[in-house]
Parts: sequence; structure tokens; C-alpha cells
Amino acid sequence: MMVIFCFRKPFGMLLVLSFLLLPLSCVTTENIRTAKQKTPSATIYNAKDMSAAVEIKPMTPQAVSLPEKGPLKTTVKDAILIALENNRSLTVERLNPSIQQTFEDQERAVFDPTIEAEVSAQRNDSQSQTRSGSDTESSVNDVYHGSISLKEFFPSGTFVEADAITERTDSSLYNEAFSSTRLGLSVTQPLLRGYGTDVNLAQLRQSQLETNITQYELRGFSESLLAQVETTCWDYALSQRRIEIVEESLKLTRQQIAETEEMIRVGTMAEAELAAVQAEVAAQQQDLINAKSALESTRLLLLRLLNPPGQTLWYRDIDLVHLPALPEIKLDAVGAHVAVAMKMRPEINQAKLSIQQEDLEIVYTKNGLLPRMDLFITLGKTGYADSFSGSVSNITGDSHDAMVGLNFEYPIFNREAKAQHRRALLRRDQAEIALDNLKQLIELDVRKAYIEINRTKEQISAGTATLKFQKEKLRIEIEKFRVGLSTNFFVAQAQRDLLASRINEVQAVVNYLKALNNFYRLEGSLLKRRGIIAPGCDPVEYSINRNSQTYSSQTEN
Repeated sequence: MMVIFCFRKPFGMLLVLSFLLLPLSCVTTENIRTAKQKTPSATIYNAKDMSAAVEIKPMTPQAVSLPEKGPLKTTVKDAILIALENNRSLTVERLNPSIQQTFEDQERAVFDPTIEAEVSAQRNDSQSQTRSGSDTESSVNDVYHGSISLKEFFPSGTFVEADAITERTDSSLYNEAFSSTRLGLSVTQPLLRGYGTDVNLAQLRQSQLETNITQYELRGFSESLLAQVETTCWDYALSQRRIEIVEESLKLTRQQIAETEEMIRVGTMAEAELAAVQAEVAAQQQDLINAKSALESTRLLLLRLLNPPGQTLWYRDIDLVHLPALPEIKLDAVGAHVAVAMKMRPEINQAKLSIQQEDLEIVYTKNGLLPRMDLFITLGKTGYADSFSGSVSNITGDSHDAMVGLNFEYPIFNREAKAQHRRALLRRDQAEIALDNLKQLIELDVRKAYIEINRTKEQISAGTATLKFQKEKLRIEIEKFRVGLSTNFFVAQAQRDLLASRINEVQAVVNYLKALNNFYRLEGSLLKRRGIIAPGCDPVEYSINRNSQTYSSQTEN
């Protein structure tokens, strides 16, 4: 339904009314530029400050020298820096925030001013009835039209259009041409649906929140990568040490074969005793083959993670400078670590931002429940003359037009808007329940990882004690063998037990380091503990008033 009022004399009153609407629009334009500061989120990166890829770097700048050829000599700490700089999967992930930010610019473009221009020429060759009505006459009309307009949509919902139109008509029926020039201003202001910055900036703010979500996703990926690099380094060191232990044990077993052969030769031992020690040599050779194969596979995986420069990636050896050592770490109570995880885990912060997106969707769909009622005002001044310059000069004359009216629209059942709003409410409730479920799962992960740390730490001392007793057991069996009170079978069994204990001792240390690594990752503090700066370091804090369906948030530093 449209209600229109046309005026001639109260032109000044409508002009004043139009300019009263304009300041509201111009002031709210500032909201487009400050929407980021008003968006409920954590640290937000300005488009001018964000490069093509988000930086992930150490707090203290460190240079790592990487030769393009030869063995790659590195520490675990340097391996982390190399991976953060060169890992291809991370390079791909680092582009996501910048890609998502282009959607922000796309949403912001809705409020960009638009210039339109049109030039046309038209000729009409027609016949019309003469004034006497007894005959027809031919006429040729040439119409030249030109227009230019500036349009802009403001966050308040106001739509403003200023235009200039000129038209020249040259008809064979008249001796002179006729020109007109009009300057116009049109303002449309929604009064119900579409009114206000909350609804008109909702999609822009949702897009900004999505950019922040990609930053927390990047942080989670970076922590997983860092944990994988550390774990692979420890596995590589363990494989190297395993080879050394098996080779040392194999050397002793071969000495045992030599002693057995000598005793058989002099007749102090039956030849059947040789089979047991030969079987042990064969078993240890199998262990050595498996250890070398594991080392090679781990080397390839580590090279893939580090991706050092050079053309011979898969053929480079890796030399870890520092082997696994037991760190002196005292953990707090498990509840304190759970509290840290509730703030720092990227998944928690992503879920909180998703809830805020649903809050914005509620604001948007709630406004859609209202009927559309728009106030529009159109003003114009027109000059007429026989030439373009004359029509421009005469535009200050008395000829003018003015129109004000209301445009009303409301679907009788409004089912679509109601369905969208109800869906937004349900999704918001679902997001809250999902957040509670996620918190429970994360707390479970942290508590289980805490138990694993204590288990692996106790296994270290238990493994050391076992190794001590296995060494003594082998020494006794060898002494008994040399005096004829034992057999090669029992000696070989003692050697096998000692070999397993030596490997288990190193494995216990590596398992403890890996358990710490996994615990810090599940806690969400791994990057910070390793001195790495990455997006999403600030936890998202928010509070919600569901009755008014508004929200507020702040970033905890």
C-alpha cells in the first residue's frame, strides 16, 4: 500500500524534512568503519595491517640457517621454527583469514556509494491527426537524454539518491527545440523493517566474526603442527637410539657365539647349545632391520613437516643435536589446567564466536517479523528553455516538484519470516548446548592427559630399576654359563630381556615428553609455552541477555 502526497507550495518544508534525515544517515556511516571494534570477538586484524598470509612467529626473533644441501643439523626448537616457516600445509592454512576477510569487504560494499550515468538519443518518425481532425500529418521527433545520479545506502537503512537529468526535444512540428534540466533528491527511510544499524550491520558483523573464527582455526592447526613436529623429533631420536642399542646387543650376542663355538671345539659343551644363541642373533638382526626401517620412515615424515629448502628434500639426512632429556616440570592441580583449557582452546573460542553469530542472526530475523513501512521524500527543481545552457540557468526559477509518502507492505501470514526467526532461535540454543558438550569433552581430554603424564613419569623410574636388575640378571647367567651351570638358552633370554629394558628406558623418557606435549596441546597453551605468537591468542569473553536478544563482549588480555 502506498500513500503519496504531492505538493507545490510547501516545497521548503519538505526540503527541510529531507535534510533532517540526511544527518542520521551520515552519522551512521561511521558504524561501517567502527563495526570491527563493535563486533564481539577477540583480537581483530585491520585489513590494512593484514598481509596476504597471517604471520606465526617466535616472540623473540630468531634466525635459523638452513643449508640447501647436506645433512640437516637441528635442535627440536629450531625444527619448530623451520616448520612454522616452511611447512606447506601451514602455508595453505595461513591464507584462510585473509580469504575470509574479502567477504567482509564484500559485505561492506553494500554501503559504498554508486554513480550511474546514461546518455541516449532517440528518433521517432510518426504520423498524427491534425488539429482539425480531417487529415494526418507527419512529424519527426529527436530526443536527446542524459542523466547522472549518485546513490548510497546507509547503515541506518536510509537510501539517498541525488540525480541530474537533462533532456532536449527537437520536433519538426515546432520551430525551436525544447530543453529541460532537473536536479533531484530522493530519500527513503524504513520506519519498521530494515530500520537501524543493528539489522543493517548484522551480516557485516557476522562476516567479521567468521574471520575471527578462521584465526582460531589457524591457531588450532598451528598447535597441532607444532605438537606433531616435536613428537616426530622424539620418535626420530628414539629410532636412532634403538638402532644403537640393538647393534650393541648384537655385538655382545656375536661374542657369545664365538665363546660357545670355542667351548664346543674343546669339548666342554654340546653342539646343540649353539642353536639358542644363533636364534638370538637372528632375532636381533630382525629387530635391527625393523629399527632402521622405522628410522627411515620417521626421517621422511620429519622432512615433510620441516620442508627445508633445496631440490633434494627426500634424500637429506637429519642430525638432531639434543637427544631426549627429562625436563624438571611440576604441574599444578588438574583443575587449574582445565580452567586454562576453557579459555585457551581454539575450539572453545570458535564455539563462542559461533554463538555470537547466531545472536546476530536473531537480531536480523526478529527485524524481519515487522511490516515494511518506508517513508520516502522526492524533491526536484527543473529549468526549461530552448537550449541546454538556458535550462540550467532557469533551474533557479519557480518550477519545482515535491512528493512525500509511505510505502506499506506486510505478508498476511508472514510464514517465511517467522520460520527464519524460529530457526535462528533454535540454532542459537543448539550452539549453546554444543558449547557445553564441547567443554565437557575438553575437560575429559585434559584430565586423561594429566593422568597419562603421571603414568609416564612413574614409568621412567620403574624402567630404570628394571634395567638395573636385568643387567645383574644377565651378568649372573653369563657367569653360570661359563662354569657350566647355565645354558645358552637362558643367557639368550637374559640378553633379550636386557635389550627390551634398555629400549624401554629410552621409550619411557620419550613417552613422557610426548605426554607433556599432548597435554599442553589439549590445554591450548602449547604455542605460548614454546614462545610462538599466533592469531587467536586472546580468549573470547561474552555475556548474553536472551530476553532482549542483545549481547556484549570483551577481549581478555
